[in-house]
Amino acid sequence: MRTGYQGTGPGAITPDGCAVELYARLPVRDEPDIIAGAVPAGAHILELGCGVGRVTHALLERGFTVTAVDESAEMLARVRGAARKIQSPIESLDLDQRFDVVMLASFLVHAGDPEVRRGLLRTCAKHVAEGGCVLIQREGEGWHDNLPRERVDPAGYTARIVSSTPVGDDGVHSVHAEYDFPDAGWTQTFLCKLLTTPEFESLLSEAGLTVDKYLTGDGTWVLCRRVGEIG
Repeated sequence: MRTGYQGTGPGAITPDGCAVELYARLPVRDEPDIIAGAVPAGAHILELGCGVGRVTHALLERGFTVTAVDESAEMLARVRGAARKIQSPIESLDLDQRFDVVMLASFLVHAGDPEVRRGLLRTCAKHVAEGGCVLIQREGEGWHDNLPRERVDPAGYTARIVSSTPVGDDGVHSVHAEYDFPDAGWTQTFLCKLLTTPEFESLLSEAGLTVDKYLTGDGTWVLCRRVGEIG
């Protein structure tokens, strides 16, 4: 397990504290609709951090081609129908292929380690085709406020953000979350960097990317392109 990351509950736990069985139970939400509304029909999507394929499978059903990347073999084993499945840390990925769309979802851009954050965005820039786009999912404003906070999901479980504690003076927090199902429960503790919009856009610039548009009113989904390719 990586320092600062921990997970508990039934089944395999990945090095960043994610429980495979938990993620296999979580429902897909509006992610596929947001993605499908922002990119060309039938695009080839490089999905970075695909997990168990929760979003992957929904994109395949909508006619997209997906190359799925995750560092966990246990996660990738749950993915069905991808054009290719690749086990690799995102920040060290180096494929001899470029994609219409590169997607970095699940708030991965907020990784606690600054070199990992930079590496994630370098990978995005490296693998997007000329004229293509990068889709990034960010945390919403105030996500770390008013804790503990819980949500009872229509799917029959309770998700709870218990705490978000600063660990240093650079905006990194240790976040503890709990997921309670009628028959099982999981916890996850992970490190997360709070990013203001200027900080986020500065990170993009370092990687040679820039914001084309914010796709949602809360700014959580962003469509980016290589610098110089807008307009």
